[in-house]
Amino acid sequence: MYPIDMSFVDRVQVTLKAGDGGNGIVSFRREKFVDKGGPDGGDGGDGGDVVLIASRNQNTLAAFRYQKLVKASNGKPGTERKRHGKSADSLEVPVPVGTVVLSEESEILADLTQDGQRVLIAKGGKGGFGNAHFKSSTRQAPQVAEKGEKGQQIDGILELKMIADVGIVGLPNAGKSTLLSVISNAKPEIANYPFTTLTPNLGVVDIYNKTSLLFADIPGLIEGASVGRGLGDEFLRHIERTSVLIHLIDAYSENTSEAYKTILKELADYKVDLSKKPQVVALTKIEGIEKKQIKKHLAVLKKIAPRGTPVLAISSPSGEGIKELLRVIQKRVLTENKKAAKEAELAEELPVIGLRGDDESWQVAKNGNKFLVTGKKIERFANRTDFNDYYGLQRLRDIMGKMGIMKELERQGIEPGQKIIIGQPAIGQIEY
Repeated sequence: MYPIDMSFVDRVQVTLKAGDGGNGIVSFRREKFVDKGGPDGGDGGDGGDVVLIASRNQNTLAAFRYQKLVKASNGKPGTERKRHGKSADSLEVPVPVGTVVLSEESEILADLTQDGQRVLIAKGGKGGFGNAHFKSSTRQAPQVAEKGEKGQQIDGILELKMIADVGIVGLPNAGKSTLLSVISNAKPEIANYPFTTLTPNLGVVDIYNKTSLLFADIPGLIEGASVGRGLGDEFLRHIERTSVLIHLIDAYSENTSEAYKTILKELADYKVDLSKKPQVVALTKIEGIEKKQIKKHLAVLKKIAPRGTPVLAISSPSGEGIKELLRVIQKRVLTENKKAAKEAELAEELPVIGLRGDDESWQVAKNGNKFLVTGKKIERFANRTDFNDYYGLQRLRDIMGKMGIMKELERQGIEPGQKIIIGQPAIGQIEY
């Protein structure tokens, strides 16, 4: 068993928590010789946002292995004399270019694909109003203040998918790392045993001093990788974004056609069917094999490869066939990039049609002898209410009256003493 390089981490579970807003306060001006100074409770400050920043200086998610909670600071509470609590600074978190943020249900929340790209992933809570905010001609001494809103919390997964133009795949010991070391500036570990490569390697390849392409070499696949055999298919995510795949077949394989079919099946069985990606098939290690045998292998591979797939023979140590391989790869990547640009252009032209949720809407449902009230706006007010404060509850009742919720409760037959639960899950409850 070979040791696994634990410095490379490409998938972590994290909680991203924005800061809570500071509470507003109830305060009245009290100064010598000033009678009935009036309310002067200040508002709370806003909680800090959590902002992810894609950085090419980061190449692993190892920093999050032991830091499962990423939390921004809370806003400060308001103080007397209408002094506003200090709002917290945003927490800026650098992540590698290619990081995807997924929800627990595997929904993509953010995809950071460019250096310097910023994504506000969790919004800080708004600070609560102090009682000075509620002063009016008819309400000279308000006794109510709001709690700060809770900051957003994202329980999800950070997943790194390398940004590369070309992916190199094949069985263990097919010569993937050797090829990468010959054509690029990469220095992968190379040895004469399977699974030498335990983590993905990247290398920049300059082709004819005209084009620079990024190549990704991933650990070797074996039959059953999609169900966890060998190193499994965990690293296939790093070639999801590639334009073209180089499929290497060892010329010394007992059965080159079976070697090719094995990898093709594992690519097809991955959660995203990678077998449909444009490929270039290359027979490797031909330096010690007779020309007649090479032609025989190539004929077999051409028969089973998808129509239009180039099939070449190469030797990384001697350089035979390498220039032709790079020329074919360059041409295929250029074609795929043009196709992707055209598809993106068409996608931008299509009108976006969708339904927007109405923030003002609410629903009332009877549940036994209790009533459940839900809705974005009323739940937001409930989150800002201190349910242990009499004046805060009175204000919430007034808001529910103005929104028509109280009338609907009466229509549904609510009786004095029955409970009204706000939010699902419950934020709090009041008595009718």
